[in-house]
Amino acid sequence: MKKADIGIALYLLAAIIFFIVPINSLLLDLMLAINISLALIVLFNTLFVKEVLDMSFFPTLLLFTTIFRIALNVSSTRLILTTGNPGNVVETFGNFVGGGDMIVGAVVFIILIIIQFVVINKGSERVAEVTARFTLDAMPGKQMAIDADLNTGTITEAQARERRDKIQEEASFFGSMDGATKYVKGDAAAGLIITFVNLIGGVAMGMLRGGMEFGDAIQRYGLLTMGDGLCSQIPSLLISLATGILVTKASKEADFSNILVGQLFGIPKVLYIVGGTLAFLGVVTPLEWFLFVPMGVAFLVAGRMVDKSIGIESIEEEVTMAETEAEEIRKPENVVSLLQVDPIELEFGYGIIPLADVNQGGDLLDRVVMIRRQIALELGTVVPIIRLRDNIQLNPNQYIIKIKGIQVTEGEILFDHYMAMNPGYVEEEITGIPTYEPSFHLPAIWITESQRERAESLGYTVVDPPSIIATHLTEVIRSHIAELLTRQDVQNLVNNLKESNPVLVDELVPKLLGLGEIQKVLQNLLAEGISIRDLLSVFETLADHAATTRDTDVLTEYVRQGLKRAISSKYFPANETTSVITLDPKVEQEIMSSVKQTEQGAYLALDPDKTKAVISSVEEEVSKLENMGRSAIVITSPIVRMYFKKLTEEYFKDLIVVSYNEVESNVELQSIGMVTA
Repeated sequence: MKKADIGIALYLLAAIIFFIVPINSLLLDLMLAINISLALIVLFNTLFVKEVLDMSFFPTLLLFTTIFRIALNVSSTRLILTTGNPGNVVETFGNFVGGGDMIVGAVVFIILIIIQFVVINKGSERVAEVTARFTLDAMPGKQMAIDADLNTGTITEAQARERRDKIQEEASFFGSMDGATKYVKGDAAAGLIITFVNLIGGVAMGMLRGGMEFGDAIQRYGLLTMGDGLCSQIPSLLISLATGILVTKASKEADFSNILVGQLFGIPKVLYIVGGTLAFLGVVTPLEWFLFVPMGVAFLVAGRMVDKSIGIESIEEEVTMAETEAEEIRKPENVVSLLQVDPIELEFGYGIIPLADVNQGGDLLDRVVMIRRQIALELGTVVPIIRLRDNIQLNPNQYIIKIKGIQVTEGEILFDHYMAMNPGYVEEEITGIPTYEPSFHLPAIWITESQRERAESLGYTVVDPPSIIATHLTEVIRSHIAELLTRQDVQNLVNNLKESNPVLVDELVPKLLGLGEIQKVLQNLLAEGISIRDLLSVFETLADHAATTRDTDVLTEYVRQGLKRAISSKYFPANETTSVITLDPKVEQEIMSSVKQTEQGAYLALDPDKTKAVISSVEEEVSKLENMGRSAIVITSPIVRMYFKKLTEEYFKDLIVVSYNEVESNVELQSIGMVTA
């Protein structure tokens, strides 16, 4: 056992023994001295501790000190009643603190009880109760703030976990403190009862057993009783005061003494007013001038010193700032920070700033957080931090989106307008400013706030400016998410999976596949909008086939087939027949015969005329599906799928190409055309 464990065990064991076994007066003196010293230690710890959680075991400490103090009370009572000699400490408190007079001792004791009951205990109990309630009520908001910081990349997962633990500890601590204040209140009540029992029992013992007169008995045992009460109530008062200090600390992390002194004596004009008032009272009133006038002068001098100190600090701060600025100018320019390229940037003109400014009611930052959450749930990958910044070089209502420092798209909004889009069935037109929706380039109209209600009643889809930007940003991220997935991101995903499936990860990485190869497979999946959230299934499939091939394109096809349930649910609605386009077997044969194998992988070398004919046929068949209002889906054989996708992706970016092995058996398909050459 550790020494601390033994010490705490002996402390509690001593309290239990003192209830049962009589002790002599010398040992009682020692225990009372220890009790007073512990109370002082607790008091000054709570005074100077910087954070309340540094004394997280304070509620338990209250219980320990309370039971020990009551045990000493019982022991001293036993000595008073049996021998009339409870030791030097009790007698000294009775004679010295009480002035050798039972009435004075009783008055001092009653005053201590009133202070403890009415002032400290009552206030501490109320503050602890309110603090516990507000701490518990604030927990959801604090949790949401941590989640928001985590989603924006401000903090790491480890920091978020640490903050959540701290919130939980605070809630537990203040909840425990709410109950622990009852210990102190009960201790004071018990001390009061024990004192009356001591007084009555002592007088009875002195008269019946000691043959003393009533006056002598009450004087003798009254002083001992008051001394015993003061011995227990003074440490109890110190503990109560410590409890009050701990639950009323305004700052969770602060230097208590410096802040308290600074807040009291930090404003010179206050000291001037107080000093002048005291000096005035000492001169024009019968109050003792030699007390009030010097004290007033002292406050005036202190105010002057504080005023001078503030002036010196202000000058030093200005000099320091000037030196810092000069040092920045003199030192060689640090261009390393300029080399950093943000993965995703959203730049906007000054007219859009109110949408991003929380103080002006803008919620664009919250929408960015939701975008990262949405992509994480939808595709199973973490979107890098999205940088928002204003750019005075842009038009006031213009915004641009950059990927790795390069502009990929732009848009323009009207800050005080709404965008209305006709879903296709609204016949009545409304007046407005014609425009195009930036995400999908659909025709739209800018309307005013007064037209919004009418446009919605007619069936128009009405969108506010923040939603337009958020939707545009989401679509850009979706289309570029594959290139945003870095090796470090993959390593983080691997580490997360390893916590729950260490055997699988150890088998695959790096024995069968390197981190770069896994990255390529995941990028292939994301490039076609396939979620990698089920990373366990992805790794299981890779582990099954990586021993036979390390071609990342082939492994991607195996993984897609392993995820066929997810692919089917994404593209083929349940209980519904889906219209698709099939591939002519002759075209499939020509594609496979044109595949060239090299050390760097396979590539398609199809004749240009054949390629042109295939693309024309695909365009014709896709038009049929689009005219029907359906998504363009092409079904091919498994071995052809990836080559056909590579052949058509430059011409049809949104074309969905699925192999037969990626379709669940219960899915109903209907071919409405065939791609020929």
